[in-house]
Amino acid sequence: MLPEYAAEARRCGTVLARRGLGTVYGGGNVGLMGILADAALAAGGEVIGVIPRNMIARELGHKGVTSLIAVDSMHERKQRMADLADAFLALPGGIGTMEELFEVFTWLQLGLHRKPVGLLNVTGFYDRLVEFLAHMRGQHFLKPEHFETLLVANTVEDLLDRFARFNHQPLGKWMDREPANRKA
Repeated sequence: MLPEYAAEARRCGTVLARRGLGTVYGGGNVGLMGILADAALAAGGEVIGVIPRNMIARELGHKGVTSLIAVDSMHERKQRMADLADAFLALPGGIGTMEELFEVFTWLQLGLHRKPVGLLNVTGFYDRLVEFLAHMRGQHFLKPEHFETLLVANTVEDLLDRFARFNHQPLGKWMDREPANRKA
């Protein structure tokens, strides 16, 4: 992991706390999310972790968070985090980060929530992903208006400012099509 990623995770936690914004995350004590949680706590912020019980048993649960919610499965974890969160911010991460990102982005596209979804594009980490999403848009697998709902910024301050201005009205993936069995 590049030191820039850890530094930005630390800064992100600090900025969230200083803006009076709580953090809801996967509850772990390792990686960038552990660093973010520690920084938010050090700055006086509220941090809620949601973690499967089997991960607590492996001693991966963060013991210093404001609240640690134990759940039975990864599916329950993601749903609980989504219910508690007012927005979704992805730091650089691995396949789990991508899976969680695309799930909440899909839910936004389908109108299942109206919460902002954003990428913190530290040192261009997400440049190729954004290029690929633009390619999907160009190939008509992602509508331009849905592509535009994914917020991308290089600094946490810019991303949070964009979150504050976000006012999404659900478009629905298939809103512009007539139902196949509709009769005139």
